[in-house]
Amino acid sequence: MTELVDLDLSGIEVRDLWIPMADGVRLRARAWLPSTADREPVPVLLEYLPYRLDDWTSVRDSERHPYYATHGYASVRVDIRGSGNSDGLFEDEYSEIELDDGVAVVEWLAAQPWSTGAVGMFGISWGGFNSLQIAERAPEALKAIVTVCSTDDRYDNDVHYMGGAVLAVDMAGWAGTMLAFASRPPRPEVVGADWVDRWRERLEHQRPLGPVWLAHQERDDYWRRGSVNENYPGIRAAVLAVGGWADPYRDAILRLLDNLDSPVKGIIGPWSHQYPDRGLAPGPGIDFLGETLRWWDRWLKGVDTGVQDDPDLRAWVNDPVAPAPFVEEQPGRWVGVPWPGQAPTHQTSLGAERVLVRSPWTTGQDAGRYFPFGNAADLPPDQRAEDGRSVCVDLPVGEVPLDLLGRAVVRLRLNSTHDKGHVIVRLCDVAPDGSSTLVTRGVLNLLKRDGMDTAVPLVPGEDFDVEVRLVAAGYRFPPGHRIRVALSNHYWPWVWPHAVEDTLEVDLAASSLTLPLLAPAAAPVEFAPAVHARPITITVPSGAEDPVPPRVVRHDVARGETTLEVDPGYGGTRRYPDGLEFLESTREVCSVREGDPISPRTESRWRLRLANDGWAASVETRSVITCDADTFIVENSVRATAERDGVEETVFDRTFSDRVPRTSA
Repeated sequence: MTELVDLDLSGIEVRDLWIPMADGVRLRARAWLPSTADREPVPVLLEYLPYRLDDWTSVRDSERHPYYATHGYASVRVDIRGSGNSDGLFEDEYSEIELDDGVAVVEWLAAQPWSTGAVGMFGISWGGFNSLQIAERAPEALKAIVTVCSTDDRYDNDVHYMGGAVLAVDMAGWAGTMLAFASRPPRPEVVGADWVDRWRERLEHQRPLGPVWLAHQERDDYWRRGSVNENYPGIRAAVLAVGGWADPYRDAILRLLDNLDSPVKGIIGPWSHQYPDRGLAPGPGIDFLGETLRWWDRWLKGVDTGVQDDPDLRAWVNDPVAPAPFVEEQPGRWVGVPWPGQAPTHQTSLGAERVLVRSPWTTGQDAGRYFPFGNAADLPPDQRAEDGRSVCVDLPVGEVPLDLLGRAVVRLRLNSTHDKGHVIVRLCDVAPDGSSTLVTRGVLNLLKRDGMDTAVPLVPGEDFDVEVRLVAAGYRFPPGHRIRVALSNHYWPWVWPHAVEDTLEVDLAASSLTLPLLAPAAAPVEFAPAVHARPITITVPSGAEDPVPPRVVRHDVARGETTLEVDPGYGGTRRYPDGLEFLESTREVCSVREGDPISPRTESRWRLRLANDGWAASVETRSVITCDADTFIVENSVRATAERDGVEETVFDRTFSDRVPRTSA
């Protein structure tokens, strides 16, 4: 549970700001700062996002920005250009102009009379990404960052590709989400009477991003932009990297610990894609704001808070729990670990025979959500059905527990009946009752076995060796349990299948599993319980739509077709304290027919409506990806209408059709 604190805001001032860019564009900003800051300057903290500070993130913002202000900081939330109520036009994720603007914002904040000139950046997901990316550009004023649930590698550790394979579930889902988000209007209360003209300009300029991402199926310069693993030495700011075992970006924390020369510490808890103090499953949470204050006080105020003496990595090690799509409190324990340290490994062969892997195309339907947000159906359920669709090797734990901490590696000797294919490896914990808990997994597009920047066809029937690095995990395998290595060549809808019906042969005698184990130097650590400021109150308007099931799997036996429908659960319909009513409805649908290489289909549908006194704006978007043997076929549509004083007009109505060659996916 999270303790909600009623802050004494009598000494805090809230200022709405316009931050000028060199080309005349103004960025919408809000600052919470001590009322004495004009005569007693304070360090500045920056969160920089495209998600609308005036409404969509206002609840989350109210939990932390005022808190920082009561502790002697100016905490500033800025919308990137072309989003929210900021001027300008949105281009792409982490575009050059976004990062140029970000550096300019840091420099502008450092120069304000209420600023000491020392700036920190923080954020989760997008804000964590651009905190790292702007730190890599090394503006002098940026002294420290806190990056949460973010990545250093935009190609192989983001929502577009995994192991060189198209991440089908989010290639459509996130592209559809960004299309809907970028189509939202500025608010007339902020930008004035010409809000519809400004909105129309945005809509005319924007482009759906799915075809852009699909056009870069290898790791090329498009993905290298904004991937700080291209230039770790460029980061001079102190970095606190935070994430959760239920979040897909957790590997980045270990890579930052491995590669940064600047001061760096890591925290990995049991959490989903959320700040670790919001009380969302899986818990337990921690006093994240308190931990970040220790970080800020040390690097922005010069106070010796002892953060330098913290273990390099503080990690939660999960204990077994019955597999379920929702786990409110994950059992386990906190440990502090020197990194990389001298961690032992546990290595074992996978067997003695050769086995065939020819998985059903529906293998993967129990993968869970790629981005768990703490919702009721986010986590992977019991894996026994998935195990039945895979080739499994069970390994004994032994008489003492095995504490996995880090990235397990599975080495395989394979051959294939085709010149392309995938291999997917799941690592599960099998309890004495037979239940199977997914611990971690890895994906490899076999065309990318020699590197993510190139595609090399296989020679059918010829043996080859690959290494599949699984996503990092912290997990205790107890005596009496079994470690299951499950192999498949399909994993829908996470992995978009190649347009072939292939079979893999695995030489188990030449294949192995290596588990990195908890270092002997690990020691127990503790965190204070989660706490944040009491957020602003939002309500659910009467007449709001009834909630829909968060995750439904349907199987048409006659057609051999499986369909997965998901409600991502971003927030639904709500009313904000300023009277704005925000309707938000979305559905993601993925389907595939057994053995049909051109049957995969993903769809994202969004419906939005914003309304307040005298105005309303509605947006409907639809994003669909299908394929043939050689091409991805992408259809996007946007329809936007505005109401002013009861009169409705169509602002934008367009369908985009794109065909993208399948180069290696």
